[in-house]
Amino acid sequence: MKPDLSVSFARLHFRTPLIAASGTFGYGTEYLDVSDYEAIGGIAVKGLYLEPREGCPPPRIWETPSGMLNAIGLQEVGIRRFIDEKMPRLRELGPTVLVNICGSTVEEYQELAHILDSVEGVHAIELNISCPNVEEGGILFGCDPRMAAKVTEAVRAQTKLPIIPKLSPNVTDITVVARSVEAAGADAISLINTMPAMAIDVESRRPRLANIVGGLSGPAIRPIAVRMVYQTAKAVNIPVIGIGGITSHEDALEFILAGASAVQIGTMSFVDPSVWRRTLDGLEAYCERHDVEAISALTGGVLS
Repeated sequence: MKPDLSVSFARLHFRTPLIAASGTFGYGTEYLDVSDYEAIGGIAVKGLYLEPREGCPPPRIWETPSGMLNAIGLQEVGIRRFIDEKMPRLRELGPTVLVNICGSTVEEYQELAHILDSVEGVHAIELNISCPNVEEGGILFGCDPRMAAKVTEAVRAQTKLPIIPKLSPNVTDITVVARSVEAAGADAISLINTMPAMAIDVESRRPRLANIVGGLSGPAIRPIAVRMVYQTAKAVNIPVIGIGGITSHEDALEFILAGASAVQIGTMSFVDPSVWRRTLDGLEAYCERHDVEAISALTGGVLS
C-alpha cells in the first residue's frame, strides 16, 4: 500500500504536504503550463493589500550564491481584483488556497480579513506581518511580539477562517513572537520569511537592487529556517509550516523532522518548475523505504 502523503491540521486538509510559497507562485495559475498541480497540496497566493500597488522600481531581482535577492515591493492587483479576476480559476484547480494579506495598519488587516471571510474557495489567511506599521513609525509588525499579537487578534475577530501568521526571521528570539501570535488566536504559523540582505556591483559601486536592500531567499537561508522551525515547534502547541530554500525531498524532510506539518517551496519554483512532482515522488520513495505509512508521522521526528 502506498504511503499517505496528505496532511491535515488547523482545520485544513492538503492533498500533499507541499505548498507554493507566497510571492513565488503568482496568483496560483501562472505555472499551469510547466508544473504538475496534482503534486501541489496548497497555494499561498501573492501578498495582497486593499488597493493595487506598483512595487519597487527595477532592478528588483539579483541572483546570489545559493539564493536570490528580491525587492519586488509587493506589487499586486488589490483584494477586489483578486477576488473577481483570479479566484474563479484558482478555485477550480484543487489545492487548498491560502490568501496572504498585507497591511500598513491593523485596520487594513481587519478589513482584508472581513472581505475574505465570505469568499468561496479561500481556505485560510496567511498574515504577512513583515510589513511596516505606519502608525508606529514604520516598525515591522512581525518584529514586535505585541504588535504581532495585536494584528493577529484583530484579524481573528473578523474571520472564521484559519489564521496563519508568517513570521519574520529578523528577530532576536523567534519563539517569543510565535508564542505571542499563538496566544492571540493563530491556528498555525508559517516561517520563515526572507532575510534582509544586500549586494553591490563593485565596478559601478552601486547596489544591485534599486531598493538597495532586498529579501534573501533560497538554499542559503535553509539551515537558519530549519533551526527556527525546530525551536518554534517546541515552543508552541499549534502546527508549523516550514519555509526556506527547499529544493528537494531531502530538504523538505529536514523541515518535517524538525517539526513542520507541511512545507512551502518558493525560490526553487523559478529555477525548476518540476520541483513539485520530483519532491513528492522523493517523499513517497523515502516513506516506502523506511516503512512510513503516513508522511504526517514524521513531523517532529528528529532524533536527539
